Amino acid sequence: MNNQKKIYLDHSATTPVDRAVLEKMLPYFTEKFGNPASIHTIGQEGIIAVDEAREKLAEFLDCKTSEIVFTSGATESNNLSIKGVIKACGLKKPHIITTAIEHLAVLETCQYLERNGVDVTYLKVNRDGIVDIKELEQSIKENTVLVSIMFANNEVGSIQPIKKAGKIIEKANQSRKNKIIFHTDAVQAIQYLDCRPEIYNVDLMSLSAHKFYGPKGVGALYVKAGTKIEKMQQGGHQEYNKRAGTLNVPGIVGLGEAISLIKKDQKKLYQHTLKLKKSLIDRVFSAIPNTYLNGSIEKSLPNIANIRFDKIEGESILLNLDFAGIAVSTGSACTSGTLQPSHVLIAMGISKDKAHGSIRFSFGKNNTDKDIDKVMKVLPNIIVKLRKMSPIK
Repeated sequence: MNNQKKIYLDHSATTPVDRAVLEKMLPYFTEKFGNPASIHTIGQEGIIAVDEAREKLAEFLDCKTSEIVFTSGATESNNLSIKGVIKACGLKKPHIITTAIEHLAVLETCQYLERNGVDVTYLKVNRDGIVDIKELEQSIKENTVLVSIMFANNEVGSIQPIKKAGKIIEKANQSRKNKIIFHTDAVQAIQYLDCRPEIYNVDLMSLSAHKFYGPKGVGALYVKAGTKIEKMQQGGHQEYNKRAGTLNVPGIVGLGEAISLIKKDQKKLYQHTLKLKKSLIDRVFSAIPNTYLNGSIEKSLPNIANIRFDKIEGESILLNLDFAGIAVSTGSACTSGTLQPSHVLIAMGISKDKAHGSIRFSFGKNNTDKDIDKVMKVLPNIIVKLRKMSPIK
């Protein structure tokens, strides 16, 4: 195994740092190491680099530079969005609307607030993992202050009707004193979809650099001008007084370079990964009986294929593929430490036993048809072997 080429099909968990991104970052670890809050020349090299990265991201999102807040990643961005809005709203019993398939960074934040007196509605999804937009409209109350709906799901890739949701919220806000804030977790969507907040009526948008060939530990939050939000940590006035703490200059530089690279090949990457996804699905279904796609091909991201293999545990498939040098996932990387079935698949109406037999394949720019050839060389035999051993009949 050690001598064979590793095949990485888990790009939804993280992506490798692009070589051009790394080269852009390196000087800010050693040569240009100053604290960007310092007013001397060495410090100012840092703030100039941060400003350049902010301009790149603002250009990508078609927004003002003052609407960009750099964070440690999407988990912090989501926490800041949800807790920050609730803290700033001034209502005794505020109401949040979210979905049952959110990333845990949103879901557990809402659950935490719910335990502390906040009213939360969790919207259902259909078999394709897409939220019921009519239920959103029906769920709005007088005390609703925040709607948080992910742009695209990280496990099955389902693309949510963000534009329709934005129109519903915009219409509701026309006759309200307290404005409903609209937040979206766009972590998985940024690489493949048009994520300009303005066209979706979005007030807050979270993203994370390591999902689009940037470094880990750095992300951003788009905060529409005028949005009421309170910072979650004290100790400084950085990021327009919305996020205290010394800026991660190398990480921010990397994020800026990575976001600028998306524009160059977004359409090409979309088609490339979609071709690989469709090829894998067709070949798996042709070679292996009792296999099913979780979600939809047409209404999902081009790079994610979540495939269910009945009568087997997904963990066993994952380990056997890993032994063969192929990296995949059974769901979100943030839930890999739990034995519970995917909350996303359960919300889609899939039984616990069947949810346990699901594998997420997620493609990236360096994958090729040869990678699928290698998967199909070993996967059918793995499934046959595991089904023979399985107590589930």
